Amino acid sequence: MSERIHATYWLETGGDPAHAAEVIAGEQSSGTFVALAAETPELKARAGARVERLELLDHASTPSLPTPVHSGRYTRCLLELSWPLANLGPCLPSLMATIAGNLFELRAVTGLRLVDLQLPAAFAAAYQGPAFGVAGTRRLAGVPQGPLIGTIIKPSVGLSAEETAAQVRLLVEGGIDFIKDDELQADGPHCPFDDRVRAVMKVVRTAADRSGKKAMVAFNLTGSLDQMRRRHDLVLSEGGTCVMANLNSIGIVGMQELRRHAQLPIHAHRAGWGYLTRCPQLGWDYAPWQKIWRLLGADHMHVNGLGNKFSEPDDSVIAAARSVLAPAMAAAPMSAMPVFSSGQTGLQAAGTFAALGCTDLIHTAGGGIFGHPQGVAAGVEALRAAWQAAVEGVPLAQRAAQVPALAAALGFWR
Repeated sequence: MSERIHATYWLETGGDPAHAAEVIAGEQSSGTFVALAAETPELKARAGARVERLELLDHASTPSLPTPVHSGRYTRCLLELSWPLANLGPCLPSLMATIAGNLFELRAVTGLRLVDLQLPAAFAAAYQGPAFGVAGTRRLAGVPQGPLIGTIIKPSVGLSAEETAAQVRLLVEGGIDFIKDDELQADGPHCPFDDRVRAVMKVVRTAADRSGKKAMVAFNLTGSLDQMRRRHDLVLSEGGTCVMANLNSIGIVGMQELRRHAQLPIHAHRAGWGYLTRCPQLGWDYAPWQKIWRLLGADHMHVNGLGNKFSEPDDSVIAAARSVLAPAMAAAPMSAMPVFSSGQTGLQAAGTFAALGCTDLIHTAGGGIFGHPQGVAAGVEALRAAWQAAVEGVPLAQRAAQVPALAAALGFWR
């Protein structure tokens, strides 16, 4: 195993950057806080992390993160480290401990963010990756071109299984392509998973028999390994075409085992992403983070949305979507499908299309559909019309003059 793992960090330190880089490299490979006789030059050459690049950027007068040691001058730089694959083998749980383990809390570090990750081909051979991706999702959803027009069941929680099915009936009658559970809705006593799946799929099958098109529903099966396997099998037996999991809840091993078992696309929700990324001087960029989950088998990845209700700027959202569509690595070319969500309406369609340059995406609007003054079906029609206008380069107001549902939507979309 001569290949190496490469990770790039934005680093801030109150001391000598070269010293901080060596401290991180030692901590995350063969070294510790004191010199040891067993760490011979031969062992360090074989197993030690290497500083491949240290590029100075700028300085600050105050530290980005709390620190017990104050210097009055904090240097910021790009640090690229590499590790021999032989240290851990192509093992993603061990990779996480290596590239994102104890290094964040080192004294020498006053800011650290993982911004890039390059993996040897052995990882692509060891992990299955997405089974369906863009092409498989389009086939199962019956949408050969254009975005998948989607929504999230609202209210997020509180509806019974039958009440959820009633909402789904309105959506499928309106021609929706994609429906998902909210990440908060899993298997509570008020809306048990099994009851919800059976009630919803009865509605979906009936509509498909009538129209010839089956809406894709992503049921949130987040739970223990046994629960997720059993819930997947129920969705499959009921004719469902998608399952959903909260990535930060089930973890790497949970996602790996779900992918091994699954015969359906896996809709991956990033709930909790903010605690990994919201501080610009700590945590992860989206591009290296999503690469791990795609190798594990995510077919759809949430990327937030333009003009979203959260704190993420639009350029970050588009960069995330582009990373999901790009090959995870040369040896793992299949892309996943980015999912735009969070306060979305048809107002974001043109900007999303212009920035991304394609329609290989799922655009989900919850309140933007359910809140339409003319009803849910009109909300679906309005969102679809907005996207058709975006792709054709037609101004939204001009298309609204031809589509009453869109004209009504412009009065409440904000």
